[in-house]
Amino acid sequence: MHILAEQLNKTLGPVADMFSPAGRRLYFPYGGILGQGAEARSCSVNATIGMAFEEDGSPLVMKCFADQVNLDRKAFLYAGSFGLPKLRELWKTLQVKKNPSLKGVKYSTPVVTNALTHGLRIAAELFAGPGDQVVVPDLYWDNYSLLFEEACGAKLVPFNTFKRGAFDAAAMKSALLAPGDKKLLLLNFPNNPTGYTATLSDAKKIVAAVKAAAAAGKRIVVILDDAYFGLVYEPGVHGESLFAEFADLHCNVLAIKLDGTTKEDYVWGLRVGFISFAFKGASDEQLKALEAKAAGDVRSGVSNITSVGQHMALAALAAQDYSRQKREKYNVLKKRYATIRRILAKHPEYADSFDVMPFNSGYFMCVKPRGVAAEDVRKRLISEYSTGTIVLSGLIRLAFSTVPSAKLPGLFASIDSAVADLKNKPGGSR
Repeated sequence: MHILAEQLNKTLGPVADMFSPAGRRLYFPYGGILGQGAEARSCSVNATIGMAFEEDGSPLVMKCFADQVNLDRKAFLYAGSFGLPKLRELWKTLQVKKNPSLKGVKYSTPVVTNALTHGLRIAAELFAGPGDQVVVPDLYWDNYSLLFEEACGAKLVPFNTFKRGAFDAAAMKSALLAPGDKKLLLLNFPNNPTGYTATLSDAKKIVAAVKAAAAAGKRIVVILDDAYFGLVYEPGVHGESLFAEFADLHCNVLAIKLDGTTKEDYVWGLRVGFISFAFKGASDEQLKALEAKAAGDVRSGVSNITSVGQHMALAALAAQDYSRQKREKYNVLKKRYATIRRILAKHPEYADSFDVMPFNSGYFMCVKPRGVAAEDVRKRLISEYSTGTIVLSGLIRLAFSTVPSAKLPGLFASIDSAVADLKNKPGGSR
């Protein structure tokens, strides 16, 4: 093992035991090209870094590229494996603003990732080794299987998501207490595919369950996929990230927060995300060690994240009317959510065709067809009603984020008709 990895593991103490074998080996190469380049940053002649500059010292950039970007030409330079320092600090400030419970909580400065999926991959590579158990609701984003099982060799352990219309925290607790000293817990609120966020009551039960499992000796890495953070449409829903609760919960709990501009700020192609860490009693040195592990993973995979995207994010987040614009776009989705609630209330007969799964937030909702297979309904919707949906875990996922309000009544009427068609086919269920 490299001496820098050994030093980081020593700094982290017992937390290092939660890493995967790959995670224990990872380090940030402070003494390599990047470290040596940093030492030479203030030199009058700097022949260290693999970038190119004009004779006047400005970035050497072709006009056909520069003319497309309304930013300083520094946006074309490397951003560094940790990300732009100003962006990292601004995002941390905004995290506290959006999650007041984080005020006074000690956690790392976010490391920039290539949006949420890359952040999940970093978390998986650091902590999910072969055979490790990843406890996850049974209604989950299908990419988790690729990220944790196929890429890293861990095993997803699904638990029942809903019980009597609420999050099944008891089922989650049972999965955490099952044999195995180390567990990863992956929570995604608002949830993809269901569009459900834990209520205030749910949140208390979730935190209590994790604390009980940690007190029983389980070492738990809680990964919070906050991709759709802030898109909550009902009162009584837990409006903050659970990161605040887990950050200082128990010495056996390591919390990881994954968030970013993708869904929060409606810039899906920008690919700017963040990964943050916390655990009870963490020192500044230990948090920096976790940042170094994450940045080492970035360095080994993609070197660094889009500088143009980071500069764009920095400028947008600091814009005077950023909050107003964000609220305006949020209201578009909230209006569609309210429209769906009215449609379902107006058409109780739809209950004969499908059950509506709990939903209160995010981009999605799910329905469960009655008496026919979800995949058959999906195909019927395409062939006969020119309507596209997604089937996951026997449910039909509806991305109302992409459907104009005027077309929502037709969407549900088509589902009702498609189910009826299938039931009335010769040999179909009745």
